[in-house]
Order: sequence, then structure tokens, then C-alpha cells
Amino acid sequence: MQAKETLFADLMQGRAQQFQVPLYQRTYSWTEKHLKQLWNDILEQALLLESGDRSASTHFLGSVVLAPSPQNDATFPRWLVVDGQQRLTTLSLALAAIRDHVADTAPVEAQRIDEQYLINKWKSGADRLRLLPTQADRAQFAAHVRGPLTGQGPGSGIATAYAFFRRKLVEADDPAAPQDVFRIEQAITSRLALVAVTAERGDNVHRIFESLNNTGLKLSQADLLRNYLFMRLRTRGEHVYETYWLPLQDSLGNDELEQLMWLQLVLDGDDRVRRQDLYAAQQRRFEDAGAGEEEIERYIRELHRRSAHFRRLLHPGEEPDPAVRAALSRLEAWQAAVTHPALMLLLDRRERGELDASETARALSYVESFLVRRMICRVPTNNLNRIFQAVPAQLPLDVPVTEGLRRLLSSENRFWPDDAELREKIRTAPFYQYGRWQQRKLVLQRLEESYEHPEPVDFASAQLTIEHVMPQSPGDAWLSALGEEATGGEAPEELHARFQHTLGNLTLTGVNAELSNHPFDRKQDLLRGSHLEMNRRIAATERWGVREILARADELADRAIALWPAPLRGVGRAERSRDWQLAHQVLAALPHGTWTSYGDLAAFLGSGAQAVGNHLANTPGVVNAYRVLTSDGRVSDGFRWTAPQEPGSDDVRSRLAGDGVRFTATGAADPAQRLTADDLAALLAGTDDDRTDGEDPAWDGTAAQPPGEETRAQRFFRQLAADDSPGTVEAVRALFTHWEELGGWIGHGAGHVTTSAYLMLGEAGGPGRGIWPMTLYPGAGRGGTAEVVFQYMAVREPFTDRTLRAGLLARLNALEGVDIPEGKLELRPNIRLSLVAQEGNRKLLAETLTWFRDRWVARGAS
Repeated sequence: MQAKETLFADLMQGRAQQFQVPLYQRTYSWTEKHLKQLWNDILEQALLLESGDRSASTHFLGSVVLAPSPQNDATFPRWLVVDGQQRLTTLSLALAAIRDHVADTAPVEAQRIDEQYLINKWKSGADRLRLLPTQADRAQFAAHVRGPLTGQGPGSGIATAYAFFRRKLVEADDPAAPQDVFRIEQAITSRLALVAVTAERGDNVHRIFESLNNTGLKLSQADLLRNYLFMRLRTRGEHVYETYWLPLQDSLGNDELEQLMWLQLVLDGDDRVRRQDLYAAQQRRFEDAGAGEEEIERYIRELHRRSAHFRRLLHPGEEPDPAVRAALSRLEAWQAAVTHPALMLLLDRRERGELDASETARALSYVESFLVRRMICRVPTNNLNRIFQAVPAQLPLDVPVTEGLRRLLSSENRFWPDDAELREKIRTAPFYQYGRWQQRKLVLQRLEESYEHPEPVDFASAQLTIEHVMPQSPGDAWLSALGEEATGGEAPEELHARFQHTLGNLTLTGVNAELSNHPFDRKQDLLRGSHLEMNRRIAATERWGVREILARADELADRAIALWPAPLRGVGRAERSRDWQLAHQVLAALPHGTWTSYGDLAAFLGSGAQAVGNHLANTPGVVNAYRVLTSDGRVSDGFRWTAPQEPGSDDVRSRLAGDGVRFTATGAADPAQRLTADDLAALLAGTDDDRTDGEDPAWDGTAAQPPGEETRAQRFFRQLAADDSPGTVEAVRALFTHWEELGGWIGHGAGHVTTSAYLMLGEAGGPGRGIWPMTLYPGAGRGGTAEVVFQYMAVREPFTDRTLRAGLLARLNALEGVDIPEGKLELRPNIRLSLVAQEGNRKLLAETLTWFRDRWVARGAS
């Protein structure tokens, strides 16, 4: 090989020649991010040229690796672009844009650019192009280089790049700061340095391609494998590419194609391969088998065939059979990509005639049941990848496919809950706190559909959210009614915590905000007029309490058991200790300076406080078991250590104090440091914001509303004013104004749930794209709150630094009436918005938000 530094002009101009991008190269894929960076580099070099500083260094753009093309001849050199096609394509498009920009005012210069860099003047057909992109990009590139510009198609990377440069050249003509377009051309052709690596005919260019580490887009596993395949197809490459690969590439994106390649390995029985190891694994299979061109072609044909199956998983509407289509649609809505190995196997076996459409739908119902029952019963999802990846290799061969799949999923350690466990969890588990919101909504939707109402709701267009019939923030009337049902010394608040999130207390509605925290008789009137059969049945009851919640849970359990088939009996049952394992996990996650109660832990688990106490008293080795106290913050009379303690370390109160738990004058643990069942759920929930069920994930405060419709901001302040004082409302308005003056913006939650307001910094489009210190919620009957989102800040710079979060906590605690314990730095503690109405607090909070903004701005300068 030979390597030398060169410039675009030296590489491209001169005698007639052609640079060919091989079939195995990916299509053009630079995004606006890459184009902007290149444009900034070009302008920088143009300014250096304008300054006359010839000694300034050029900008190094990267490498270009070339190899002699098999079509090369002495009169017309042709080179394969082994690496660097993205750079060469982009620079060629930039020059085409400059040519077209000056075509009317300087036609001679436009012709010069064309002939020097873009075309071979005396050649025709494909040979006329000096750069010949990979086949999928060829027509688009040719249209921009030699015209006509027709049929570009949406989303074309070539068209997008060309349009970008045309737009930037128009901007460069700004009279306020004009840029000489020919100086920009000169910067492109003579100030962007490349390292050209030229291989000899006998060099292994595939190895060069495989090992390159360049500054462009990283090659994916699909890119590497495509390169390998077509380097091996020496005689049939064009035919295979046009017949199978190009249609395959047109039907799937690069990431989807990589997923399909991985699935094919799994379907062939390699149940251990990781997607990131796809290329090496498939290459090894070919080389171990001594695969020739025939085997390579057979592999690509099979990819092409299976791509139709894969598209049906991604786009269920393409499935012709209605029952199979409905099942695939539900799995797609569940976001069940983890099941794709099993689903691909089923569609493949159906095509081979081993099962018909009805059997396929039944098999899909087993997959759906496996997912839904596990979610309702709160089985962790961390082993789902392994379970479904093993299906093709482990499917029993001695029974039909559908029954084989059911047997495999029913086997030991697959944890497919049976009817008894499902019924128990529907009665007791806090369904609302587990799984993704769209999964919870889908369960309720399926239960509603099971009533087979003659005029069913169109769920695709209905804006429904999940409603707690007994509200999450109950008023005195609700607590009084619960007190009539409390037994065994259980407080109404504990009873509420235990049943509020269970499935029996949840329904779907389009009037969530209107239902709010109203007494049940008011809710009855609203639910009675609902189009949902579930709501009509709730409205038909005389009262709503624990007895009614449990009765409805039993009714829904009957329907769930009928909807989602049970596993086979006797194949091997799951362990029954998962709930206690969940308890151990959450107790081990208790932050320093916090405690919880038996009732809180029981509500989190969907258990009873006495059962929790018995388990902790009789199970050795449970971390932080002594930090579970009675509801009033005292050590239970029945507490005992399950193992001998070091002398002097057996005093529970001393241990609690050592863990940062404070005590009141009465000797009880500080109630501010108590973690509720919701806090415990948040500890294990991660940082994905699922706080407001079903809201628009855009979070964009600037989102347009249909004419005459209430804006999100208007909805927020209407809901806030419903149960907060005018002084509080005005204080919040002043707070928003201050935040916007700091350079922030207000994002609002959408939909019919109680609207939220986010104090955002950074790019619009969602919390994942910026940072926010707090989220404000109207109180829906209990007074508005500001949720301080320490949990989310912890994964966003610069507040990954805990000392900064602690600094924010200290400033918030300076507000009168605010006392957030340090242990809640891992959570999302609330501040009552009514406190902001106090002038001193309003001033301190404004200063705190300014401090927060300054820390965020400083992170960009460091």
C-alpha cells in the first residue's frame, strides 16, 4: 500500500477517471449534524484564505482508501473507494451546489467546476460521472450532478445534503457579511486535506476496510457483513445485488437490516450470539463451512425471503390474516421487540405449511399471555432476551409447533404465572406502578374489549388515560369511608396505599381531569355517561371502597384468565419468592437518611403489613430490615435480629441514627424521612419519566393547538386555580416569567390527565434533550406541588455530580416550610406550591433557579 497526504483537487481533477463506491458500501448516510460540522470547517478555511495567511494549516478531513477496480483499464483508470465514500460524496455535492449557485451569473465558472471535479467530459452513461456512488444512491447522485432533478423522493440523503449546501450558499450571500463563493470552492478543493491510501492489486482491501478507524460514521455490523458478502461474490455480485439485496435494502432501514441479520443467526440455532457480534459470528459460520458463492447467494436469498416476515412485525398492517394481524398489532403496541425470534419462527413455519393462520394466532396468544401475565404479576423483564432468543434452538420437535412453544414457555424458570397467581396479583399487586404506561393501558383496553359491547370504542382515535376510581390523593370523605373498613389497627391511609394502584381500582376514561378527586357520587354521574362498559359497571355500584375494589378485581381476573391462556400444568412452576426478592432489592436501595414502614413496604409489594413483618423477622440477611418501622416511626415490638450482632451494635435506634435517620422529641423517626410506597417504586423505576400516564412525549410548550382549543398552558393554570389560591397562581406565573428571563422555557404535559409544567433548559423537544430542575403539578383537590426531580438530574450533566444536587437541596431547604431530607436526593420530593406565595420564599426560589441555570451554563464552558 501507498499512503500520502493529498487535497480534493489533486485527487479528483486531471485526466478522465472514475472513483467507484462498491456494492457492499452502505448508502449515503451523513446527517445535518455532520454537514454542519463540515460547513463550519469550510468557512473557517475560507476566512483563512481571505486573510491571506498562507501559512495556516489546512483542515484534516480524514482518509480515503482506494484499490484498483476489476474494471480498470489503461485508458480510463477506475478505483474502488474502499473507505471515504461519505466524504467524497459530500464534497462532490457541495461543488455541484456551488456550480448551480453560480450557473446564471457565471456560466463559464460553473462549467469549469463541472469538468474539473464532477464529470468526465468525453464519456457517456455511467462513465460520465467522476464519482460513481453505490447502486442505491446512483440515480439520485446522477440527477444532482448532471440533471434533471426529478423524482428525488422524501428522505433522500443525497437530496438533503445538496439542499443543505444550496441553503448555506444563499446564506453566504448575506449582504451584511458576504462570503465569496469561489473562495468557498477553493477552501473545499485546496484546504481540506485527505490521506489517500492506495492499495496494490494483490492487497486484501477487505481487511483494510474492516480495520479502519476513521472520523466519519462508525461502520455498523450490517455494513461489515454486507462488505464481506459482496467481496466474496466475485462473479454474481451484480445479479445478487439487483435481484435480492437492493429490494431488501429498500424495504428495511440499516438498523432494521442489522436486526434481521441477527435474527437469521438466531433462527439458525445460534442462541448465544449478541447483536454486536453479528459480523464475526456470521463470518465464522461461512468460513467454517467453506462457503463459496453459491452458499453466499443462498444466504442473501434467505434474508430477502425472511424480510417479508420481519416487516410484518414492524408493520402489522401488512399481515393479511385478521386474527394474526390483531395479535401482531398488540405485540407491536406492547413494544415487544424481545419476542422477535419466536415471532419470526412462527411466521416462517406458517410459510412452510407447518401451521395455518388460526394456529399461528393461537401461538401468538401464548406469547402475548406470557408477557401480560408476567407484567401483571411483576416478574422482572431482565431475562426475556435469553428466553426468546433460545426459542428457535430449544423448541420441542416431538409436538406441533404451537403446542411446542406453549410447552417451552411453560417450562421451569420461564416464570409464566398460572391462573392462581394471576388472580392473586390482580387483587393485591399495585398494577399502576409496574410496566410501561402503554402496557398498562393495553391491558385495560383488552379487558374492556372482552365485554364485547355492541358499539365498541375506537381505541385508535380515543384519547383515553388511566383513572384511579378511588383517587391517589383522597379527601376527608374518602378517608372516612375507608376508616369504616379498616381492621386490625390498620389506618385508613395505609388501606388507601395498599389498594389505590391495584387493577380493581383502575379504569380508562377521557375525562380524567374532570373526575379528579371528586367524591364517588360525583364520579358516578360522569362514569355513567361513558361509552366504556367497565365504567358503566363501576357507576352501577352504590359505593366505592375496598370491598368493591376486590369484587371488581375478581371480575377482571375471570376475564384476564379467559383472555390470556395459562401455561401448561406440571411442566415446571416458577418460584413463589419473587415478591420477597423485590422487597430485598428495594430495602437494599434505601438511601442514607431514610426509613419506611411495614405498611409502605406491604403496599409496594401488594402484600399485608403482618406478612411483611413475619418475613423480615424470620429471614436472615435482609439488608436494612431494621429500617422498616411502624407507621408512626417506631421500632416494632415484634422486631428481633435474625442473626447475632456485634456487642454494642444491637441497639436499633443507634443503628438508625448511624444511617442518618433523625428522631423527633417524642422518640419517633422523622416523618419527613419516610419513604412511601410510591417512593419505593420510584427507587427501582429508573429515570424514564413515566410520572404522568399517557402524556404526549414531546413535552413541547410551543406545540400548536387546533383553533379554539385550550392550550396546554391555559389548561395548566385552569387546573391550578381550581384548588389553589389566587396568590399561589400569580406566584407561579411570576416564577415562569423569571425562568423564561433566565433563558429557559416552559414545557407542558398533554392530554386529558392533570397537566404538568416543566421548567426546561436546553433544546426543545423533550426532557431527554435538556435538563429541568422541577415539574409543577396542579393539586386536583389537594393543592399544587413542585416535584424536584433529583432522580432525573442524576443522569444529566453537570448534576451527575452529587455535590451539585446537594447544593440545590440546601438552597431549597432555605425556603420557609421546606425540609427535604438528604436521603431524597435519589428521588423526586415535592414542595407545596402554596409556599411560593410567600414573598420571601418566592425570592429565594428565584435565586435558586438562577443558581441552577448558571451551573448548567457553566458546564458548557468547562
